[in-house]
Amino acid sequence: MDDRAEPPRNRRDAGLSTKALIADVDAAADPAVAEVLARYFQLQPGGYGHGDQMIGVKLSTIRGILKPYLRADLPLPELEQALTSPVHEHRLAILCLLADRATRSLKPRTANPQELAAIYELYTRSTAYINNWDLVDCSAPQIVGGYLLDKPRDPLYVLIRSDQLWERRIALVATQFLIGQGQTADTYRLAAEVLDDREDLVHKASGWMLREAGKRVSEDELRAFLDRYATRMPRTMLRYAIERLDPESRAHYLTR
Repeated sequence: MDDRAEPPRNRRDAGLSTKALIADVDAAADPAVAEVLARYFQLQPGGYGHGDQMIGVKLSTIRGILKPYLRADLPLPELEQALTSPVHEHRLAILCLLADRATRSLKPRTANPQELAAIYELYTRSTAYINNWDLVDCSAPQIVGGYLLDKPRDPLYVLIRSDQLWERRIALVATQFLIGQGQTADTYRLAAEVLDDREDLVHKASGWMLREAGKRVSEDELRAFLDRYATRMPRTMLRYAIERLDPESRAHYLTR
């Protein structure tokens, strides 16, 4: 008789649960790293991250922790509940996991429109917890941009007109996925909407997406936008947008 242990029937039997994921993140906590991250993400009073809680787990560490969980098909309701955690790194882990699942749902061999829609709906219900730039940037392209790829883009314009800084950044950064598919119209339209935005983190996101659109799709389109709006663009947005242009062009737009 073979007395070897019977293999687990599924990944959840193997201990890969949402609760276990959060416990693994907690086990990697480092108070010294937490102090550095708290400064970097401006958790101090008056900073854009004030009120958040860091336990000190870097993104690279979180990605390593996530590896065995990426194919575990953890229940979306459990992940949505975990996304309400007061701990920044818990939310970062959940968002990275959801972004990976959204990406797999978009690929021809693993296409799953129902799951992609469910992840998108979960995400848009949870924007109150997606409240720092790393949380936005690791998730908005795949989840929001990916879902909207073949759909009307109206949700982006609702987000860009939000009073919430992070929802406006979600709208802009979501277009990174669209840019990768050669679609730049929304990037330029959204950038025009935030020319007078009060937040530097919105200026950075807008300039970053403009730069990506120029680099990956059409420099001529970017130059046309700059010719029209450079004199109105916040300095940060402009500097990000022109970063990959030749020195003469950068000087031209900066001195207009």
